[in-house]
Amino acid sequence: MSDYKVLFLDIDGTIIKPDDTIEETTVNAIRQVQEKGIEVFLATGRPLHEIRDLAKELNVHSLIGYNGAFAIYQGKDLFQEPMNMESVKQFIDIAKKNQHELVLYTKDQNLFTDLETDCVKEFIEKFHLHKNDSYSPSEDYEVLGMTLINLEPKDVALYKQEDQIHLSQVNLEGMFHCYDVIRDQVNKGIGVQYVLKHLGHKKENAIAFGDGMNDKEMLLSVGEGFAMGNGHPDLYQYAKHKTTSVTDSGIYNGLKTLGIIE
Repeated sequence: MSDYKVLFLDIDGTIIKPDDTIEETTVNAIRQVQEKGIEVFLATGRPLHEIRDLAKELNVHSLIGYNGAFAIYQGKDLFQEPMNMESVKQFIDIAKKNQHELVLYTKDQNLFTDLETDCVKEFIEKFHLHKNDSYSPSEDYEVLGMTLINLEPKDVALYKQEDQIHLSQVNLEGMFHCYDVIRDQVNKGIGVQYVLKHLGHKKENAIAFGDGMNDKEMLLSVGEGFAMGNGHPDLYQYAKHKTTSVTDSGIYNGLKTLGIIE
């Protein structure tokens, strides 16, 4: 067996099933990995202030959030990369002109352009977001990430204002109209690379599981990248392995093929 040191796990569609539950095999797999001394990171597009309970439930103390803009290792801040506010304001202006909604994630809050629209209420309910407020143009925020809401596929082209930013469709049933804003130089893959360098591990020592296109860079940044069976069709070309779906012990089965767990 290779000398695996760290495991990176996406949350939605990878750990959490569509009905918002977690399979016992997933919990068991994470526990077995930890017992072998392998460090587990949750690596998500979600803001870190909204996943504390899940991390506690899984006994995980290392996190990468906001699609790679903020990381915590063993409970201590590792790095933080806020977005350029000019870029943020451009996206807000485009959203406003096209009747799209947008959520800005800071270290402590989720700031929505309009909290009263049905699509925003649905988004908040789906992702169990609690620290919500309205965005105020007069405030000076440090924005770590953004998600656009209520887009048609054709609308993606409206936001191609910068070469260094692209949109990634949220890979969840009922949420396909939502797109994460991903920076080319700040994403899950860059976050993983930073963590590996900080811990003194090589790419070959790392494993990752994901299901969405925001996981692409992460899967390419580890030695053993697994795309979930329920993953976005375009993701498989970037993964070394394809495992079963989140509802069919995907993480457990993937780790078993590596000989890490029983």
